[in-house]
Amino acid sequence: MNADITTRYPGLPAGLAQRQPLLWLNPGYDPQAVGRIPGLDPAVAEARFSRCAGLLEQVFPELRSTAGRLSSPLAPIPRLQAALGQPASGLWMLKRDDALPVAGSVKARGGFHEILTLAEQIATDAGLLRDGTDRRVLASPEARAVLGRHAVAVGSTGNLGLSIGMIGAGLGLRAVVHMSADAKEWKKQRLRARGIEVVEHPGDYASAVAAGRALADTDPLTHFVDDEHSEALFLGYAAAARELQAQLQAQGRPVDADHPLFVYLPCGVGGAPGGILYGLKRLFGAYVHGFFVEPTASPCMLVQLACGTQQPVSVYDVGLDNRTDADGLAVGLASPLVAPLMASLLSGVFTVDEDTFYADAWRLEDTEGIYVEPSAATGLRGPLQVLDTEQGRGYVQRHSLARVMDHATHVIWSTGGSLVPEDIRQGFRERGRPRS
Repeated sequence: MNADITTRYPGLPAGLAQRQPLLWLNPGYDPQAVGRIPGLDPAVAEARFSRCAGLLEQVFPELRSTAGRLSSPLAPIPRLQAALGQPASGLWMLKRDDALPVAGSVKARGGFHEILTLAEQIATDAGLLRDGTDRRVLASPEARAVLGRHAVAVGSTGNLGLSIGMIGAGLGLRAVVHMSADAKEWKKQRLRARGIEVVEHPGDYASAVAAGRALADTDPLTHFVDDEHSEALFLGYAAAARELQAQLQAQGRPVDADHPLFVYLPCGVGGAPGGILYGLKRLFGAYVHGFFVEPTASPCMLVQLACGTQQPVSVYDVGLDNRTDADGLAVGLASPLVAPLMASLLSGVFTVDEDTFYADAWRLEDTEGIYVEPSAATGLRGPLQVLDTEQGRGYVQRHSLARVMDHATHVIWSTGGSLVPEDIRQGFRERGRPRS
């Protein structure tokens, strides 16, 4: 990192510009902060998902087994825990949003919520919907004729686009996904195969978002899903906290002063991990400790928070190139909605290099039989960052957690992978397989 950058942003950790994996602890973290921003209540999304469950079950047969609920398993991963050298350090669990039905990633939560919000508003304006109306009316020919006059657009590296496209098309809306030209080709093909229009743009993710927003602004019947600013997306993600709470209770894992919860969340622009942590903080307060994980080339949330300014700072500004195979996390600038919220709620951020997350994806499949895409494997070493690093042990001591760490629950959020084509999976496996 050159002297000018260091002088301007003294809070940046050493080694960041050299793409060294590291753990950064947030100096602004406040254990008593509980994420209660007026007008930003996850209960709004929880209620919408509940009243739309019958609609989703009708539109998507894949959701019949859950009665229209978006739900993913919470699975212990003891063999991976042992393989990484921590057989007795609390319980490690994988929150498997890679297995979410229909859209196959964490993005289903936010994307479905935003489009359901939009569909309810359009139908209400058209006189088809009132507060007590069964939401299955949105699948009727009359509603589809009204919704079919509208379009949804989004800038995406793939997973959010698939989420928006699937729910949009399911309700009869036209869907357009704006992607950077260097986004993964198989994701573009999968979107097109679902009848979703893909528009490619030069530059990175942020450039595609800006171009998509500008085009949508020219059409009053196109709704742009703004991953950088959307409260509807954020609340859809936050609704996952209540689901996790119920799953922990069902598995006999309390969350309290003697049983802390550590959560490790892959971070791109920040909406999904920020929403989830916001929801968890409302439920568990100081007893939940949230860490984001980012690629060494694209730690946009770390950069924004470490620089200590409300002005946007990108990874390019600090000498990084934002080039990573963890394409869902290849974001240069953190969400201006989420970053200020995380300033007091987030415990820290750790970064992971390419070789590590490829190897860990292979190791997870080898030990547990669970396949995830590379970007979803970035959090698998999260507990090691807390247990086996100087900074992590300092965090444990500072928050008086040493005596209870054997009773901790470590939840690693797996964000996608079930929709990756088999030939692409095989290439990922070969990249991560240990060399003899």
